[in-house]
Amino acid sequence: MIPWLKGDAPFPPVSKALRTPNGLLCAGGDLSPERLVDAYRHGIFPWYSEGDPILWWSPDPRMVLFPDELKVSRSLRKTLARDVYETRVDTAFRAVMEACAAPREPGGGTWIVPEMIEAYVRLHERGFAHSVESWRDGELVGGLYGIALGDAFFGESMFAHATDASKVALVRLVERLRSRGCRVIDCQQATAHLASLGAREVPRERFAQLLRESIQYSPGGERWEAQAPPRQRQ
Repeated sequence: MIPWLKGDAPFPPVSKALRTPNGLLCAGGDLSPERLVDAYRHGIFPWYSEGDPILWWSPDPRMVLFPDELKVSRSLRKTLARDVYETRVDTAFRAVMEACAAPREPGGGTWIVPEMIEAYVRLHERGFAHSVESWRDGELVGGLYGIALGDAFFGESMFAHATDASKVALVRLVERLRSRGCRVIDCQQATAHLASLGAREVPRERFAQLLRESIQYSPGGERWEAQAPPRQRQ
């Protein structure tokens, strides 16, 4: 059994999360900005299907990307060098979320349900949630979004409608985060795609310690200028 959050009840310690399914911590609560910011600063995130109660997770181990460990393939370097895509920041946050929410295959589902989109748009309006976007010929063709708290970034999802479009957005995000002194990028759960980009698993307790050391933030979040992030040599 897992706890049910009522009202403004605090999250249980992440050490109480289930082993099977890995990381399920509690259910209930809401998706208010205050609840979401509190969740992320403790290494907890919501993940559930439409019609189900809100489920909160903190898996062990945790997939993370340390900015200096990003791997850029030879083909991706060529794409970056050719400036195939224009990178923009925070100009189409809702559109990025909606594209990420689209099923990846016919008849497939999504965990980015409508109430999740509205909740993260509110976070974006407060300066906590951000999007990095790849544009080509005036069309949004790839991007990602996530939450920035102090020196940590919590990646949520990405999409690509053109080759390497989401990877370019990730590289530009990492460049921006490096310049800001970011210590860790949360990738939540392991995938071969993330591993190919340099992400790796760390024990949940190490991840929690990284957050305790990294997260000091303004209650109002921090606006990112809506332009291309600073570039660094790859």
